[in-house]
Amino acid sequence: MASAQKSKARRRAAPAAQEGVPDAPSSASVSGAPAPLRMVPPPTRPDSEVRERAARRRFTAEYKLHVLRAADQCAGLGELGALLRREGLYSSHLTTWRRQREHGALVALAPQKRGRPAASVSPLARRVAELERENVQLTHRLHQAETIIAVQKKLSEVLGIPLPRGNATGSG
Repeated sequence: MASAQKSKARRRAAPAAQEGVPDAPSSASVSGAPAPLRMVPPPTRPDSEVRERAARRRFTAEYKLHVLRAADQCAGLGELGALLRREGLYSSHLTTWRRQREHGALVALAPQKRGRPAASVSPLARRVAELERENVQLTHRLHQAETIIAVQKKLSEVLGIPLPRGNATGSG
């Protein structure tokens, strides 16, 4: 028992330099003064924030075919599950991809663009839309101008300022 306690004490008393720790300060230096301590930056932590929206995975047609061939070759118990775990896939992926493969090899397996299909706009339709927007803007400006003129007429009547008669007013 006494020898076990002595060996533990020796292990604890061993200087850091002998243990192979390079950043540990030693008690003695060349000049006799204590060695200065170096600042070691704290380890950087990866960002633990959860992304607002996860990035959707996209698989190429070649990858889908490769996985389907490998899945078709799985015959033993648990081989298919191991393949799915290794590739990070779900069994529903295989079901969907097999259905796509039946409809037409590489063309059906190619990733589809999601969302509403873009409408092909002819140059004439684009020009018509542009003219309609311009028409709405001009109609709005005309309505504003007519309102301003009507307010000016009423203000001139209230203040008793005569308006010049002419072709601009439209009255006869």
